[in-house]
Amino acid sequence: MSDKENCFAVIETGGKQYMVTEGQILDFELLETEEKKVEFKQILLVSNNGSVTMGHPYVENASVSGELLEEIKADKKIAFKFKTKVGYKKTIGHRQRHSRIRITGIQIK
Repeated sequence: MSDKENCFAVIETGGKQYMVTEGQILDFELLETEEKKVEFKQILLVSNNGSVTMGHPYVENASVSGELLEEIKADKKIAFKFKTKVGYKKTIGHRQRHSRIRITGIQIK
């Protein structure tokens, strides 16, 4: 697709949906891959200069390619459990790992 401003796609990965455009940098849930090039096949919707193609559930012959930049950790989330009058306190934390990806292209065949 040539015109970057009017082209976007809605992809599904990691149980979430993302609206992406070419050149955009996003953080997805960790992708277990060793390669630097990533290709998403689960495309829900593609828009090209006002022409919208929706999938049932996915658009056939469409893909979004990306480049894996780095693997990062998100900010720590704290879960604090507390019960009154019994002296029970428990603190646990979790840091989710993410893959930072630059979208390099949206293709419809």
